Amino acid sequence: MRYMPIVGCLGFILSRDRKKVLMVHRNARESDDHYQKYNGLGGKMEKDEDVYTCMRREILEEAGIQCTKMQLRGTINWTNFGKNGEDWLGFVFLIEEYEGEPFSSNHEGDLEWVEIERLSSLPMWEGDRHFLPMVFDGIESQFHGYMPYEGGSPTDWSYARS
Repeated sequence: MRYMPIVGCLGFILSRDRKKVLMVHRNARESDDHYQKYNGLGGKMEKDEDVYTCMRREILEEAGIQCTKMQLRGTINWTNFGKNGEDWLGFVFLIEEYEGEPFSSNHEGDLEWVEIERLSSLPMWEGDRHFLPMVFDGIESQFHGYMPYEGGSPTDWSYARS
């Protein structure tokens, strides 16, 4: 079977003191598949972009800031994740430096600075709990994961580090 995923980027923006991360609380639309969940910022890659350009654009659109230092932390193949069973291939970034001041909200919901240690207590996609620690662990190698979904929940999680 031919693999034709939706390609997207997901970014986690560190506060200047590196103790908090900017998260979107998806509370703007009840019809949102992510309603009431917390997530990083990001979205779908456009056909004339590379992943870095996509991440910078999405952060500018959703938070109003310019990324000046970011690193690719890993990739994830989410199969059957979308509303209609679409597969997603995600590039996960840590944004370490930026210019400007972030918006307080956007069209998806409120933007909130959350202490990194508190992330695990937030309502979020169950699968995010598997890879989020690796975004912030400081290990230089990237992670590359596979997370199939069924009925809105992950059924497995495996990864390798490069």
